[in-house]
Amino acid sequence: MMIALRSATAFLLLSTAAAAAPPSFRISYSPEAAPGPLDGRLILIVAADGGEEPRFQVGWDEDTAQIYGVDVEAWRPGVIVEIDGDVPGHPLDHTSELDAGTYHVQAVLNVYETFRRADGHTVRLPADDGEGQHWNRSPGNLYSVAREEEVAPGSSIEVRLTKVVPPIEPVPDTRYVRHFTVRSELLSAFWGAPVDLRAIVLVPEGYDEDPGARYPVAYQQGHFPSGVSFFREAPPDPDAEGDERRWQSSSYEFYQHWAAGRLPRMLVVLTQHPTPYYDDSYGVDSANTGPYGRALTEELYPALEREFRAIGEPWARVLFGGSTGGWMSLAQQVFYPDFFGGTWAFCPDPVDFHAFQLLDVYDENANAFYDRGPFKQVELPAARASDGRVFLTTRDFTMQEHVLGTSGRSGGQLDAFHALFGPVGANGYPEPLWDPLTGEVDREVARHWIENYDLTAILRRDWKTLGPRLVGKLHVTMGTKDTFYLDGAVRLLEEFLEGTRDPGKGPYYGGSVTWGDNEPHCYTGTPEGQDMMRYHLGVFAEHMARMAPDGVDTSSWR
Repeated sequence: MMIALRSATAFLLLSTAAAAAPPSFRISYSPEAAPGPLDGRLILIVAADGGEEPRFQVGWDEDTAQIYGVDVEAWRPGVIVEIDGDVPGHPLDHTSELDAGTYHVQAVLNVYETFRRADGHTVRLPADDGEGQHWNRSPGNLYSVAREEEVAPGSSIEVRLTKVVPPIEPVPDTRYVRHFTVRSELLSAFWGAPVDLRAIVLVPEGYDEDPGARYPVAYQQGHFPSGVSFFREAPPDPDAEGDERRWQSSSYEFYQHWAAGRLPRMLVVLTQHPTPYYDDSYGVDSANTGPYGRALTEELYPALEREFRAIGEPWARVLFGGSTGGWMSLAQQVFYPDFFGGTWAFCPDPVDFHAFQLLDVYDENANAFYDRGPFKQVELPAARASDGRVFLTTRDFTMQEHVLGTSGRSGGQLDAFHALFGPVGANGYPEPLWDPLTGEVDREVARHWIENYDLTAILRRDWKTLGPRLVGKLHVTMGTKDTFYLDGAVRLLEEFLEGTRDPGKGPYYGGSVTWGDNEPHCYTGTPEGQDMMRYHLGVFAEHMARMAPDGVDTSSWR
């Protein structure tokens, strides 16, 4: 009898749970926000913490807010879009998994524009609006005021988008920091819409007073820069503390050295070239993003060097950058060996696809999410803390981006790789290397990656012709405990480069690969106690002086 009673109780509980619908969110936008119709990705954010707007709480660690996403097309004011138990989410898969409780709720529409590309494809993508491709603060995107809501099974919550992210105000030039823009004819033709390339230029002391002087250039590559982060013309804020105060102090010290003429007198250039897929184009041509490599080396850089009185010779140009900028710095030197005179690639993104983080793209049986055996599979990490603790896996990383944007439109790091390295799919969007739900690797796409963008493979394949043009130009740094497991690829690159000592392999590369013992991302090789930028500007100046033709006086800018 007791067993029968328990069974009946269990059946009743199961029936009640099955009858309760998952929480749903009914989302619309006001005509005052936009007249419509609008295309885009509607993102709902549910946060446990009310200290910051939910849209700014989406991250990689365990404290990330919950997100749900759905595509909208020709969405009009007042029309309800419902996010319910069928809409995919991250980290929880569906709204049915939300525990009952009080949450802070907000919605954002990442607005898409229509591009009719030169390759014949028509695609809807989030054009960058001057912020560096960030869905949560891109000008023109719609969002709701964050509200505290009671969420429970069966609840239906109304969310209305009434706000619009305002345009970014232009930053005025100063004595030392200038801004430069060119219209790219190459990219405009590819995208079927006007595309501008921009740069922030740090000019040396005495630049305006000596109009006849000409300067070498150090091109800093990396994520979209809104300003010169290492240059601050005001003393540290009195209330700044910790890392913020240290950063402000070092930036102000750099300014003092720069203004006093104690640093090499060169142009330092930070380029702004976001794509509809990411905050940075990676500086090379791509089937999905267009001819950014040509646009930079044929349009932006030559025009900038004419405008700012650069020397304009390969020996007087160097590249440097970390992570994304590290890969771009190395790739541009390899793809355009006669345009640049040297590169310093700090902690670069994967430079050998035998070690694309922990994925071997060459492995015919590879899966992006798991190492698999006959009876067991182990999930692949994507990021680790300094103590070795894994805080992100590739599967987790992929799913977050899949919720933020389908067809590679999340604006995230992995989608950036798929867009840069991969071919164009039949629908006009990037063909991903792996399936976002299963991690299964597409072998045809893998071959496209390997043939066109594996930097070690390109160097190995073409060293007989590339090697003589790269001697002394390649410098790479990496920590042995890189946060994103990028050290494995650099080990393979170093093995090839050191192998060029063999007379049968061509000229010895004559550069450097420097390791930081137990250093995380992003190790730069800066000696302890020295400022990274001040130290490396001196390194760049000495390198360019050595590369200069005989008889060229470099003393005026060193």
